[in-house]
Amino acid sequence: MRIILLRHGQSLGNVDELAYCRIPDHALPLTETGEKQARTAGPVIRDLIGDGPVAAYVSPYRRTKRTFELLGLDAERIVTEPRVREQDWGNLQDPVQQEMLKHQRHAFGHFFFRLPNGESGADVDDRVAAFLDGLTVRMHEDEAHPKTVLVVSHGLTIRLLCRRLFDWSIDLFESLSNPDTCENRVLDHDGTGWKLDRPFDQWRDSPDGTVQLPL
Repeated sequence: MRIILLRHGQSLGNVDELAYCRIPDHALPLTETGEKQARTAGPVIRDLIGDGPVAAYVSPYRRTKRTFELLGLDAERIVTEPRVREQDWGNLQDPVQQEMLKHQRHAFGHFFFRLPNGESGADVDDRVAAFLDGLTVRMHEDEAHPKTVLVVSHGLTIRLLCRRLFDWSIDLFESLSNPDTCENRVLDHDGTGWKLDRPFDQWRDSPDGTVQLPL
């Protein structure tokens, strides 16, 4: 079994933080660069999928749906999956408040800090866990479900999905950087457990000494 995790292409919010003040997060479009990234990622993802069928689970945000469209994949199943959406920062954002919240979140910790009118990382972790539980059942018990899955999602959500799947500590999660836009990670099940193809970049060593990949 294989799960391919793909972050969306560059969005307007990645290059203009003030865009969140006038456009809801879920409606932010890809930039021209993001559209090119998604098209370029298409052959890479098709190569990772191989010849077999694939099921695609796509965040309902505009930038993730558009990224998936531009990949040019012929997926057997395409599911719009709200549980793999971005962390909710609330509605239209005030730039002064959001800058203050980012500093508070960094000091407090990205996992437990709850954004006013939004979510904490722990909230995202809970819904990602529910998604994984259901996906695991379908991949094991539904013979018609493809054994290769593509998840088109967001940076923090992808890190938390791996945190749940590999039982990483919160310290380790908070030490990891998001994948770049349109960057992927591949998870393979070898019959005994899931394996990650390569680690995420780290901006510091985990305070508790834990690591992403077994030594």
